[in-house]
Amino acid sequence: MKKVLIVTGASRGIGRAVAVQAASVGYRVCVNYHRSAGAAASVVSSLEQAGREAFACGADMGSETDILRLFDKVKERWGRLDGLVNNAGVLESQCRLENMSAERMERVLRVNTIGPMLCCREAARRMTSGGSIVNVSSVASRLGSAGEYVDYA
Repeated sequence: MKKVLIVTGASRGIGRAVAVQAASVGYRVCVNYHRSAGAAASVVSSLEQAGREAFACGADMGSETDILRLFDKVKERWGRLDGLVNNAGVLESQCRLENMSAERMERVLRVNTIGPMLCCREAARRMTSGGSIVNVSSVASRLGSAGEYVDYA
């Protein structure tokens, strides 16, 4: 039986590369996206053209309801889960702390911290016979956003 993997934020960048690599070694892949449905569909299409099994599932990693629906859809489709790659994250544009709203802080924490923890919880609940979880980070965790810092003051 083929192993099943969820890759969050898999419509582009590192997530896309992980989904492609996992499919190339035989995983069935759930390509998660939030806003980039077209890009996710492109990933799925390229995997299917290569004879691999994949489907796209939109879910906001800042929403527990969406996360639960994502895991339920994978179970409905393939009946199992063997791995999770937590790759999704939000950066937003850089700004000085004194210019950052509480809403923005809450969104970043929900997507980048609470969301991956909820995904880990749900994966652990479903991978009762074992599995793997990989949590991805980047230099953005230290810099706050890609590119040079710009002083907006």
